[in-house]
Amino acid sequence: MKKKTKKPVSRNKIRSGQRIRLEGLVQQQADQLKIKNGQLRNGTEKQIKQDEQIHILTKAMESVTDGIFIIDAQKPNFPIIYANKSFQEMTGYTKREIFERDYFLLYWTVFDGLITDEIKQTIRQGKTFYRELLNFKKDGKKYWNLLRIAPVCDSDGIVTHYVGIQTDLTLMREKELKIVEQRGELLHVTRVGKLAEFVSSLAHEISQPLTAILSYAQAAQRMLAGREPELQKILSYIINDDQRAAEVIQRLRSLLKKGTPEMKPLDINAVINETLVLIATDAAVRNVFVRLELDDNLPFIRGDRIQLQQVLLNLISNSFDAIESNHNSRKILISTLRKDAGTIIVKVRDSGCGIPAQNIPKLFTHFFTSKPDGLGMGLSISRSIVEAHGGRLNAENNPDCGATFYFTIPIDKKDT
Repeated sequence: MKKKTKKPVSRNKIRSGQRIRLEGLVQQQADQLKIKNGQLRNGTEKQIKQDEQIHILTKAMESVTDGIFIIDAQKPNFPIIYANKSFQEMTGYTKREIFERDYFLLYWTVFDGLITDEIKQTIRQGKTFYRELLNFKKDGKKYWNLLRIAPVCDSDGIVTHYVGIQTDLTLMREKELKIVEQRGELLHVTRVGKLAEFVSSLAHEISQPLTAILSYAQAAQRMLAGREPELQKILSYIINDDQRAAEVIQRLRSLLKKGTPEMKPLDINAVINETLVLIATDAAVRNVFVRLELDDNLPFIRGDRIQLQQVLLNLISNSFDAIESNHNSRKILISTLRKDAGTIIVKVRDSGCGIPAQNIPKLFTHFFTSKPDGLGMGLSISRSIVEAHGGRLNAENNPDCGATFYFTIPIDKKDT
């Protein structure tokens, strides 16, 4: 039997089969590339979104007014790895000065070490530290802040960082302090008002026995008329001193009496001499010599006699206190002179301790005093009185020793 012979496969068919297999492989790889490209695209989009979120978060942290900082918890020296702009402004340090610096060496050296230990112990235990603290900026300026420091953990619960927030409370604290001061001032004013009422009542009570003493002395003087010259002399002393005491009491009551100022032409030199009568005893007790240099050719001023006496009494009394510790020179010089065509100047110069430089700007503020038992009202009231008269009250230290308080007051226009 004759065998069948196989027909040879043509080259074209072979090539066609190879092409089909190759196209299949190419399509398969193309599909895989599409899948991978989609995965890469999704990953890129996620990365872009994450980058955008990080950018927004960073912008938000840089925009807030609270100081925000991050500490690397993996290192033992608590280095700061991030600090926003508000934190830099709050502490006074630049970004370069803050980066990688130990947080507790930034400004905590002024605190008690117990506070630093408490913060470290709290955050190491995974707890949040929360407290108001007094801090110091780089330039040494104080500021109050509310500090919160909390730990940040990874997925395994290990603390990797500490994030802190500082809120500046300085303005709030200053307002609270101002309210406390104002409340104290109001209470002070109330006490002073009650004291003034008490002194006025006391002056009224004293005036009654003084009147009786005067009547008895004058009656005894009449009974001994022409007889007992020595007793007559003593009685005259009693009458004169009684009348002087009554005059002092009357002027004291006038100073404390409520009423509208009585503005009229006054001789400023006469006002000064009348005031000296009120402080003569005090000057003698304190062993203070008061000298006058008054210009006799001064025109009249226009003012309230009682109020101007109050100013003079306060300035002279302050001078007495200033020279209290000076045992060598205990002198006060009161002078008047014509400053210019329309103004008279009155000066009270003492040989005391002078005014500390830091106190000069605060001398005339309400309730400021350098005396342990001072009220802190005299100079403030005195300046208000002088300004109400159209003048100005100032103070300066003398070149040698002591200080000089001086005020100007306009001349009465009718007198000019």
